Amino acid sequence: MSAASNRSKTDKDPTEWLPPCSPYRRTYVTNWVADKTHYQLSVDPAESERRAG
Repeated sequence: MSAASNRSKTDKDPTEWLPPCSPYRRTYVTNWVADKTHYQLSVDPAESERRAG
């Protein structure tokens, strides 16, 4: 991820920001949900839908 792309996402979750490279979006969201699950954080339905979509 480029520095500019990283700055553009700030603290947004996948319902508000996705990587500009569309083939990577599913991987990004899957990793996001896996990290939240690992640290026992709540995963809202919108995040789960992004992962499936």
